[in-house]
Amino acid sequence: MKKIAVVILNWNGVKLLEQFLPSVIQFSPEATIYVADNASTDSSIAFVEATFPTVKIVKNAGNYGFAKGYNEALQHIDSEIYALVNSDIEVTENWLTPILETFENEPKTAIIQPKLLDFKNKDYFEYAGAAGGFIDKYGYPYCRGRIFETIEKDIGQYNDAREITWASGACFFIRSKVYHELKGFDDDFFAHQEEIDLCWRAKNKGYIIKYNPKSIVYHVGGATLQQGNPKKTFLNFRNSLLMLVKNLPKEKLIPVLFIRLILDGIAGVHFIFQGKFCHCVAILKAHFAFYSLLSKNYKKRAIFQSNEYYSCKSIVFNYYLNNGKVFVN
Repeated sequence: MKKIAVVILNWNGVKLLEQFLPSVIQFSPEATIYVADNASTDSSIAFVEATFPTVKIVKNAGNYGFAKGYNEALQHIDSEIYALVNSDIEVTENWLTPILETFENEPKTAIIQPKLLDFKNKDYFEYAGAAGGFIDKYGYPYCRGRIFETIEKDIGQYNDAREITWASGACFFIRSKVYHELKGFDDDFFAHQEEIDLCWRAKNKGYIIKYNPKSIVYHVGGATLQQGNPKKTFLNFRNSLLMLVKNLPKEKLIPVLFIRLILDGIAGVHFIFQGKFCHCVAILKAHFAFYSLLSKNYKKRAIFQSNEYYSCKSIVFNYYLNNGKVFVN
């Protein structure tokens, strides 16, 4: 058994597999490579079986989305380290070496993210994770190299390996024992922000999440849901609220949620002024869905929630009122 398993979740993504699976195979001799298929109806499985017979296939019974899709597949994969890789990721030579070295040398490090650059514009960071993720006091996520829609050019400014708050699900390394200890991703999330929730739960248990710039991958992004898709807005707003309920310290839960709901309302008004009415509706639907899942997710709270969960008080204030377009920490 190889120490690391590269697991690519797929749903009707034969074109992406044709384009990106070859780089994973070429540059991952240390790994066993799997395609975890969410009951695709295209020719994905037949293509992989015919073209890349060394790639192992795990077949899920339905389209379970990102969270449950990985949870189901990883029950059948025995490896010390999981590398969860989107099907629209191009990897680079020796991308696994610095990751394996970090895990070997740092036993408390449980999750790692590589440097995530834009496949379509390779000098720039990519939206989904850039140089590692953080959240503000109210649960809004941002990254070194990407704050809201502002994306930085990579000029080596984030070439330091450091602790982060969350690692992007686009390319997500985790010790398998930690993944299973935490019971994996939260199925209720379906997709979007489940990796932030998992990282937050890991931090509450004392584990460390790291960014390693020596490992570099390129991500297309938006291959499943485009950034402007109202469904993406719905999932992001709903899941962010669920994440707060599960992970906030008890004394902060009500005041932080109250302010967050107000900020979400302001975001909805902002969408109206932009003429994006469907996104305002998506936020309303997200809030109603959140209320329906509130009790269930409150019961998921762990015994301990750390007070040290955020890196700035309000990224919204910094960005829109204080012109904070670049990460400072």
